[in-house]
Amino acid sequence: MIAADAGHPGTVVVMNTRGITTKKIDDTTVAVTVQTGHPLADLVQWAATERLAGIECLANIPGTVGAAPVQNAGAYGQQTSDTLHSVTAWDWSTGCRKTLLAQACRLRYRDSRFKETAGRWTILTATLHLTRTPAAITYHPLADELGIPVGARPTVSEVTEAVLANRNRRGLLLDRTGPDARQVGSVFLNPRVNTAQARRWSDLGCPVRRDSDGELRASAGWLLELVGCRAGRTIADGVRCSDRRALTITAHGEATAAGFDRALASLSTQVRSATGISLQPEPTRVGRWAGSP
Repeated sequence: MIAADAGHPGTVVVMNTRGITTKKIDDTTVAVTVQTGHPLADLVQWAATERLAGIECLANIPGTVGAAPVQNAGAYGQQTSDTLHSVTAWDWSTGCRKTLLAQACRLRYRDSRFKETAGRWTILTATLHLTRTPAAITYHPLADELGIPVGARPTVSEVTEAVLANRNRRGLLLDRTGPDARQVGSVFLNPRVNTAQARRWSDLGCPVRRDSDGELRASAGWLLELVGCRAGRTIADGVRCSDRRALTITAHGEATAAGFDRALASLSTQVRSATGISLQPEPTRVGRWAGSP
């Protein structure tokens, strides 16, 4: 999220509830119910210790378990929708607590019904179905990191360690005190492209993959580099690419939320002018912004 410089004219609630409970479903499957404020990274480490597969590729993604279904958090070929069974949530429109099965959550590539109706739902718990059978690796870069062929089934701990090593090398581990601490992660969604665009830009070296919905998506980071974004490059006053990658945009010094927002809009315009592909900022704006009621 990016908070407006003018602040937010309402109440902000931080969910700090924590806790994990389990229930055996069968000889290989365990239902894991987690409080919404529990850090996602802590849950992944717990699952690795318990040798439960299904979320190991989400290692060290910042945020909480309750936030994961909102944007269907995922990485390295794995996403929340792969294991989510249900959530309990408070429905502010009816004043009732409800249980929503995974299908009702409408999880898609970095999207869900919770984004469609922002402010209506507060997720209270999430229940995942994890398995004691190691998952097959489907993401080529992760298979390369592990030194195994795609389709192999390494242990949960091996995958977790490989993901952490790869994230560290690519500058994806959140630095809470260093020069890249003020950031919101990968600021653009990988954009949807049509078949002709996919063929054209793939031939020029742009990674293009199908998401879980079967949509072709181009690499937002590659497109940013195409228009001159490089690690460490200054984008605007107080706004620059991180020291390790172009797709992570960081704030420094006297940077403002409005300036950061304008910088993202400028980058999106540059990519669209150069390629005809539109980049959509991933962070949600909150608060009172200029021009908003």
